[in-house]
Amino acid sequence: MIPAAASVHPPAPVPPLAAKLAGIASSPVREILALTARPEVISFAGGLPAPELFDVAGLRAAYDRVLAEEPRQALQYSTTEGDPGLRAAIAERLSDQGLPTEADDLLVTTGSQQALTLIATATLEPGDVVLVEDPCYLAALQTFAFAGARVVPVPTDDDGIVPTALEEIVARERPKLLYLVPTFQNPTGRTLSPERRTAVAEAAARHGFWIVEDDPYGELRYDGERVPWIAASPAAADRTVLLGSFSKILAPGLRLGHLRAPAGLRRSCVIAKQAADLHTSTIDQAAAARYLRDSDLDAHIAVIRSAYRERRDALLDGLPASLPAGSGWNHPAGGMFVWATLPDGHDATELLRVAVAHEVAYVPGAPFFAGTPDPRAMRLSFTTHTPEEIREGLARLAKALGGAG
Repeated sequence: MIPAAASVHPPAPVPPLAAKLAGIASSPVREILALTARPEVISFAGGLPAPELFDVAGLRAAYDRVLAEEPRQALQYSTTEGDPGLRAAIAERLSDQGLPTEADDLLVTTGSQQALTLIATATLEPGDVVLVEDPCYLAALQTFAFAGARVVPVPTDDDGIVPTALEEIVARERPKLLYLVPTFQNPTGRTLSPERRTAVAEAAARHGFWIVEDDPYGELRYDGERVPWIAASPAAADRTVLLGSFSKILAPGLRLGHLRAPAGLRRSCVIAKQAADLHTSTIDQAAAARYLRDSDLDAHIAVIRSAYRERRDALLDGLPASLPAGSGWNHPAGGMFVWATLPDGHDATELLRVAVAHEVAYVPGAPFFAGTPDPRAMRLSFTTHTPEEIREGLARLAKALGGAG
């Protein structure tokens, strides 16, 4: 049999990728983590929980019990809303901390990052205005860019978002949504005061925009007293979405988050999640629910807090000798990050190459800004390394950046 003659025409080009991807870059933090993956590098870059503090034994026991007692249910498809036992446990925890919550107020998500994506899908049309703190959590900026929103930065100071600036920008821009991390913010570690939280809630009530209150770090408090959630304010209860996560208090590999939202918005998020992944991992949810039933999560968090407080203090104690004279930094009461600023004329992005050559790393602050970036800014995470490793990393940083000594 004689084969058919090959076509004289070249193959057609493959179809183009979606245009909405064109202006969205990969996360600079993820690229820096890849750059600094060598074990000899002491990295203050990634906001990674300390793996040696994971309650491996407790989690293993929870999985073992689930697989021994209810394997068919744990390995089957599940409801989109989430494991009823897990939602009940989360609701009880939120209620005990001052935010009355029922299990039906919650949707379990595949990490709180998915919760943010579902909110964007359910609320935003292309061209809608989203307000963010400046600087802002990087993955939130990516999420809103994918949604086609126009992101407008709101100025911040050492106490977080500035209410007077928020009022002026809201009146001018008519936003659909305000996104913020009011407690131990990423990247700055700042906490919004109760007075400013009230001002934000009242602004949303007057002007009619959604508030997305992202709270992955709130349980990691080392100093002071808990500040009430914005979601607890009567002024904005009908328009505030609270996002939570088990990544920082149990393990990020579980990929378990949750959102608490008013009923109409929550139902829309359920529909959006059905299109995304049907439901979050059944067995992981069941194991988390069993862990919360059988183990003392508060005791585990106390261990984490104690270790992280010591690591934060080691970083803060060493910064005066490690950064150039004229640098500044904050003193976060919790969370995972210290926000530092080098003197005028210094560029943290350019200096990162020098730091990596000295086998130490940080994240430059510039990518976190939705507005005009500050090239001098840098984010330092203190949770991943022991105090001894932190001190060695700071000694390397001093050699790289010409520390004050």
